Amino acid sequence: MINSTEQFKALIEEVKATSGYKDPIGFGIARVDRGQKNAEKILQATYAVANWKENYGSAAIFLKALMDSGVQVDFDAGEYVATIDEEFVQKCMEMFNPYVAEATGEAHKNVQVIKQLSQIEKLDKAYKVTFLFDDAAPESAESVYLKLYALSLGKAELRSLNLNGAFGKLENVAWSGNTPYELDYLRENEIEMKLKGTYPNIDMVDKFPRLLSHVILADNTRILDTSKVRMGAQLAAGTTVMPGASYINFNAGTLGPVMVEGRISSSAVVGSGSDVGGGASILGVLSGTDGDPITIGENTLLGANSTTGIPLGDGCIIDGGIAIFAGTKVTISEAEVEKLQKANPEAKLSTLMKAKDLAGLNGVHFRQNSTTGQIIAMRSTREVKLNEELH
Repeated sequence: MINSTEQFKALIEEVKATSGYKDPIGFGIARVDRGQKNAEKILQATYAVANWKENYGSAAIFLKALMDSGVQVDFDAGEYVATIDEEFVQKCMEMFNPYVAEATGEAHKNVQVIKQLSQIEKLDKAYKVTFLFDDAAPESAESVYLKLYALSLGKAELRSLNLNGAFGKLENVAWSGNTPYELDYLRENEIEMKLKGTYPNIDMVDKFPRLLSHVILADNTRILDTSKVRMGAQLAAGTTVMPGASYINFNAGTLGPVMVEGRISSSAVVGSGSDVGGGASILGVLSGTDGDPITIGENTLLGANSTTGIPLGDGCIIDGGIAIFAGTKVTISEAEVEKLQKANPEAKLSTLMKAKDLAGLNGVHFRQNSTTGQIIAMRSTREVKLNEELH
């Protein structure tokens, strides 16, 4: 039993001095939903507290509780996942003892997790502890979920984590609210469940849950339809996601207050003050961008039903209904070349260019000549501003 903060700090130093010890970049304890038919399948991992590059003292306690139980933790592995039991919880409680009484609200959240677990009589293999020692490709559903949490909570930058193979580590399941069901289980029990009236109301079938099933948003952030934002998306405070044609995929999102009425595909990032108009589409890394993720700058407007397959700088506009791809031919008058050159001194501009050569430039307004059908570019003359009352 640790009885003082001094003893606790000394214990942490002792643990960290263990041969081969390494602080994890991410860790946490998750409640896992196992398959109803195959209990070895992990359908979902819910982290009450997801730690990312922080709280290394708590990580040391969790690791010591495992090692004291005879577990050999491989610190050289990319990740380590273990099922925890009552013994693990008791050991953590004894080591966290100086902080247990004051662990409420925002204080000592990892201690709060252990306190709550200590009140559960039998854990029944429903809880796992996950450690990520480096940012390698995930090897388990638990590690995928931990990375999705890091993204959605804003603890890791968008597009900064290795998610290679993540889809293959997740099960495709039927979701009823926040409860995942194995599809094989539903097929096997369909007749009985339907006749007894116990067949669940299925909201969707997917490998990823919805963001709002796991993350509490900032007070001034709104999602008007839960199906519009996938777990692993990141919404900066002040973002509004309207219903209809809007959608934000995982590893994509916003960097400030943004109005979203269109689609932000995987790995696309939108800057503060921008407006993704109704039905507008930002292409993702799997939908026509040659694998290059798209960034939209600040105070940029994507008109209704427009499409962009290139990055845009600050203060840009794409008129409604226009599609701008890397190979799109763009005509610019000599007068507008001069104006755009002043806004982008380092750019090499001419009167006929491919859109990819305008990628990332500031103040570009893409339009279509209604007579000739030509796509033209000019210097944007109006500032895009969001309605502050709505954000």
